[in-house]
Amino acid sequence: MAGGVYYYCAYMMWEDESPMHTPEEEVYVVPVHVAELPGRGMGVIAARNISRGELVLREKPLFVVPNKVSTSSPGAILLASLATLSARQRASYYNLSYVGFPEGLEEGTSRFNEELALAIFQTNAVSAGSRGVGIFPRMARLNHGCSSAFNVIYTWRDDEGILVVHALKPIAAGQELLTTYTDTKRPRHVRRQFLKDHYGFNCQCSVCSLSDDLAAVSDHRLSGMAELYAQFSGWQHGQLNGREAASVAESIWRLGDEEGYWSERGQLAADVALIAAAHSDSSAVRDWARLARTWFGYELGDDSVQAQEMGRIEAAPEFHSAWGIRAREEVGVPAPWMSAV
Repeated sequence: MAGGVYYYCAYMMWEDESPMHTPEEEVYVVPVHVAELPGRGMGVIAARNISRGELVLREKPLFVVPNKVSTSSPGAILLASLATLSARQRASYYNLSYVGFPEGLEEGTSRFNEELALAIFQTNAVSAGSRGVGIFPRMARLNHGCSSAFNVIYTWRDDEGILVVHALKPIAAGQELLTTYTDTKRPRHVRRQFLKDHYGFNCQCSVCSLSDDLAAVSDHRLSGMAELYAQFSGWQHGQLNGREAASVAESIWRLGDEEGYWSERGQLAADVALIAAAHSDSSAVRDWARLARTWFGYELGDDSVQAQEMGRIEAAPEFHSAWGIRAREEVGVPAPWMSAV
């Protein structure tokens, strides 16, 4: 795909198309361009400094395939979906990279066409919520980074029928935008094997490229976070009280700071707000909900359902749906340092 500055509104627009929008629709100028990266294919580069929490992309799916389809030929379904698109839209699909295409097929045959469409879809498709699985050609240009390397997060908004991408961290002009293709709270060799098997590349992000000694330290932190998340979930089964669960959340947060892994913090703080509500600790609910609202704003957008819900909980802790379902307990507020990043 050629480089350029791309424009988006309530629907996708190509760089040489004029915006045909109603006055109430906001045209958003995406501050990125797509460029050829030596030895790495295409990538998305910041055209200017991007602030943490800034909206980078709004994109409707090119098409969506339902989660359940009654056919023995998924490739045929994809070809039928592609047939409904314009020539330019089809070109945007076939310009995407892919892995897993069988060798030895004769070009132009039905089998070739079906397998090609399927390989592209399986390599690039992401969840479109209750609607199924969709293709987003612009978002698909985002390359992968592990742990502290990825700096943007994509999210599907079911109520709007769009995918949005927000900056998780400040991004400098000229820096590549990276998302993550998998849960990276795993050791380097496990992450690399997964990415090799599913996407056909050996990850060389800044985390995977660390020296063996530094990589071992990073792996230890990431494995520690995964173990703490498992421990944190024990509150649901009565294995932790509220204060203990909040303490585990703080430990996860601290390891994330050390690793530079900032993702999932909105949900973590929201979960502690729920725990505090269950134990009828209104001060803790208010402070954890405020922290959750801040981080949901960075990860998902201030206008996201999640951020707005945390704003409502912050204003009225007793209206949380979990209020009072466990014995009253002082859970405790977030440590001051947790709001420092």
